[in-house]
Amino acid sequence: MYGKALLSLIFVILLLVSYSLYIGTVDLRSYFFPVLQSQSGASSPCPTDRPLKVFMYDLPRRFHVGMLDHRSPDDLSVTSENLPAWPANSGLRKQHSVEYWLMASLLYDGGGEEREAVRVLDPQMADAFFVPFFSSLSFNTHGHTMTDPETEIDRQLQVDLLEFLRQSKYWQRSSGRDHVIPMTHPNAFRFLREQVNASILIVADFGRSPITMSNLRKDVVAPYVHVVKSFMDDDIADPFESRTTLLFFRGNTVRKDEGKIRAKLTKILAGYDDVHYERSSATTETIKASSQGMRSSKFCLHPAGDTPSSCRLFDAIVSHCVPVIVSDQIELPFEDEIDYTQFSVFFSIKEALEPGYMVNLLREFSKDRWIEMWKVLKNITHHYEFQYPPKKEDAVNMVWRQVKQKLPGVQLAVHRSRRLKIPDWWQ
Repeated sequence: MYGKALLSLIFVILLLVSYSLYIGTVDLRSYFFPVLQSQSGASSPCPTDRPLKVFMYDLPRRFHVGMLDHRSPDDLSVTSENLPAWPANSGLRKQHSVEYWLMASLLYDGGGEEREAVRVLDPQMADAFFVPFFSSLSFNTHGHTMTDPETEIDRQLQVDLLEFLRQSKYWQRSSGRDHVIPMTHPNAFRFLREQVNASILIVADFGRSPITMSNLRKDVVAPYVHVVKSFMDDDIADPFESRTTLLFFRGNTVRKDEGKIRAKLTKILAGYDDVHYERSSATTETIKASSQGMRSSKFCLHPAGDTPSSCRLFDAIVSHCVPVIVSDQIELPFEDEIDYTQFSVFFSIKEALEPGYMVNLLREFSKDRWIEMWKVLKNITHHYEFQYPPKKEDAVNMVWRQVKQKLPGVQLAVHRSRRLKIPDWWQ
């Protein structure tokens, strides 16, 4: 009798254990393979339910805000109290200022649960490491013509930065793979870029980078910072009829590579009463004129520039002007979360150069379809706003969220590199 009871009890216990294993409430791996647990010292990917913990190197000011404020001592640490404001009259330099807004977001102490990344002062606690080198501003400040003797300053900053990083045990630990380095200008970090290739690069696109250097697997595509002001009073009764221009473009038509299409479009789009296509350089007045033109147009043309993307796309988005994107190689920010086909129209270069094809298709757009796209634009505009302090779901937080999503791949690469004798043998 007692034997039957004991057997029944054992059967019930085994049944409960089997069921627990099935639904995942018991993890025997934790008992038999403790190396998998955090107590072993092995790092783990950043949980998605908490902000990314970022350690920011305390670099001398000449690497970042010293290019904005020359009066402060080079060794004065940057804080939220002494952070200089981004200059209001910076012109086109503003479009490459992502590096500034990322740094500012880490200096900000508020925000709580709305933030995607927070600064930690103990590098041992960090999920990622931010390198606050304003590489785009350095290029624009120190010899952007590439022949200016001051170009040497830009090169020396890159040399000094690499020397600093190579002395960091945290850089050495991962070969820089878990380090975040912004370089949105296509010529940013141009002298020694290949030496930081393993890091998570914040780029605007991959137009100047071979696949061996930059790619979607490890890097983050960030939006340009828009130059025109956001359209805040766009709640009119009939937005379709109020925008009297069908297609709008104002900008430089002398570009390189894919951007050569701009000169060809000058002829293709000539002679249309409802198309505004104008060659122009960026000044305070032309930026204002572009803003007004976008706000009064149904579609805004975005042909490739020297690289596949440009600030014009994001100027159109914040102007609630449906983007018409002409490029064969463009990569877009936040595309794992945002479906651009809901508010943009895409043409290949071949299609755009076919006389009449693009204009006729846009003229056939129904009012209802355009208004749906316009509504989506209004709803997603906040994802493209760089601001301080940062706000929930704005561009800064979206970029940090993209960084967080790269970390599992980073960890895979770090762990493999520690044991492989022949790196990437499978290639």
